[in-house]
Amino acid sequence: MKTTFKIEYWTRWGESISLVIKDKKHPMQWGEGNVWSVTVDVKASDLKDYTYVLMQDGLILRTEWTHHTAKPEALIVDSWMDCPVAGCPFPRRHQASIFDQPGFRGTGTAVPVFSLRTADDFGIGEFRDLRPLVDWVAASHQCIIQLLPVNDTTRKGEWKDSYPYSPISTFALHPLYMHLQDLGIKETPSFKRKQAELNALPELDYPRVFKAKMALIRKAFLQNGAKDMATAAFKKFVKENNYWLKEYCEFCARRDSLEPEYFQWMQWHLEKQFAEEVAYAHSKGVFLKGDLPIGVSADSAEAYWHPELFNLDSSTGAPPDFFSTDGQNWGFPTYNWEEMAKDDFAWWKSRLRKMSQFFDAFRIDHILGFFRIWEIPAEYSSGLMGHFNPAMPYSAEEISNMQLPLEGLFHEDPRHPGMFQPLITPASQNLPQWQQERFGALYNDFFYHRHDEFWRRNAERKLPELLDATGMLACGEDLGMVPDCVPGVMDHWKILSLKMRGMEHEGEWKYLSVCATSSHDMETLRMQCQNDPEPWEVRRMLQEFLNSPSMLAIFPLQDWVALDAGLRRPERDLERINQPADSNHHWRYRVHFDLNRLTEFTELRDIIIGLLRESSR
Repeated sequence: MKTTFKIEYWTRWGESISLVIKDKKHPMQWGEGNVWSVTVDVKASDLKDYTYVLMQDGLILRTEWTHHTAKPEALIVDSWMDCPVAGCPFPRRHQASIFDQPGFRGTGTAVPVFSLRTADDFGIGEFRDLRPLVDWVAASHQCIIQLLPVNDTTRKGEWKDSYPYSPISTFALHPLYMHLQDLGIKETPSFKRKQAELNALPELDYPRVFKAKMALIRKAFLQNGAKDMATAAFKKFVKENNYWLKEYCEFCARRDSLEPEYFQWMQWHLEKQFAEEVAYAHSKGVFLKGDLPIGVSADSAEAYWHPELFNLDSSTGAPPDFFSTDGQNWGFPTYNWEEMAKDDFAWWKSRLRKMSQFFDAFRIDHILGFFRIWEIPAEYSSGLMGHFNPAMPYSAEEISNMQLPLEGLFHEDPRHPGMFQPLITPASQNLPQWQQERFGALYNDFFYHRHDEFWRRNAERKLPELLDATGMLACGEDLGMVPDCVPGVMDHWKILSLKMRGMEHEGEWKYLSVCATSSHDMETLRMQCQNDPEPWEVRRMLQEFLNSPSMLAIFPLQDWVALDAGLRRPERDLERINQPADSNHHWRYRVHFDLNRLTEFTELRDIIIGLLRESSR
């Protein structure tokens, strides 16, 4: 039916209001009394969730606190939804209301799912292993658990598949996080022998676990799959997830020469198991923070079915930084943002909405990639051979007018033939002093200042669209070569920054930040010290972070248990999860104790409670 929407809003010159229904913007017309209106043909279902946005120069400038719901009417008159919570700094409501409490400062634990360990799993952490961790987090007065990506990375079951930031689907969960016993698999003597053998390994043996576990999952499908797939719950799952599930399952079926229904069945069980653990965490006042990888693999279901969304002639990476002096090549194609913008980034919004079923907060991996990405042509493997995309390169004439040589200082921009970007590691040391200084000024301007407005608009074209798709708390991993425009954009949209000691551009630690002692890419707190620190020294270091103004303080599990001499891992060098400079790194770290034992260490629990009380968290 034709429905006219009206809303009063006092705009400034150049601003306008748009109605947003099902992610489509409908520009509104200004009228007397600063009332904006538009008439749209809508269905009753469209009125269950719609909103308004303030626009300027084609970009979203402001969003509402929450969305609207209305009954079908010829005329709907709304009021702009502002934040009703005095002192709340956020522009939109979060699905976990704890984050919207003024002055809230929370604490949490970070650990990958594959690193969890209990006697009930099968050589690798599972979603079910989250339960004892939730109990411990809640008992020690923490409120959040941060995980690495949990998406499917399956290819051949080799070590390459252990890399959690290389998903073959941004929607599907990883089959290895399945709890076998929930599939109807009996704990026979042979099952228990294999289980004990794999669980006894000090670290994850990915290929070995994959072979053993997937064989049992396949057996369970052949025995129980038909009965499961006949249930109303299974059929409902398939219908609700058809927008991604059909393509993913067909992709996997072609890869493995198996029936698509097998992969539907696995995803149904995985989602059910994970959802139960999320509900349990919420019942204990614990929330989950997920990880949104910046990249999607070239051999993923998305790239297979929708190649137009990606630039398959290049890969993403990073210039030289804190983690790698030679730069990094992550091997993912870059995004074709122009194509994605044609449907208002529908793929991204679907990705985030699926993620929000399990997570109340999320880490935007390499948020700088939404401003610009370090792009490496497919013919190169080194991160040093990259360039920024998008960028504003120089013409040969401009460089000549600056009396600078091309050779050794610049390389051609593949996206703009005949134009040039400065090399990230130029050979300028043999130039005359005046040329070194001139090139140094150009280099500094290009990488840190020249693109400020250009990259700001590039990010603000995307981020507001994506952030408004869900109620998850957004946290950005803003480390590395950070352009000057990044902090302003993150502050405007209230995206939490990441703070760690010793990082470049560390700056002032503000409230809207997450402070961490280390990350999966870094040495743990004990490894950062010349000598292995005693528990009392670890306590002093953790206290410094907890006393910071940061809204969230999230520490790796290894750094928490370092407070207890009887629980910490004897070999501190085995605590690290990843070596980012090594593209062939095996992701194999596992906690060295059964998580159910955490409740035995009451002294550790009391120490943490004391630390949080002293820091008013």
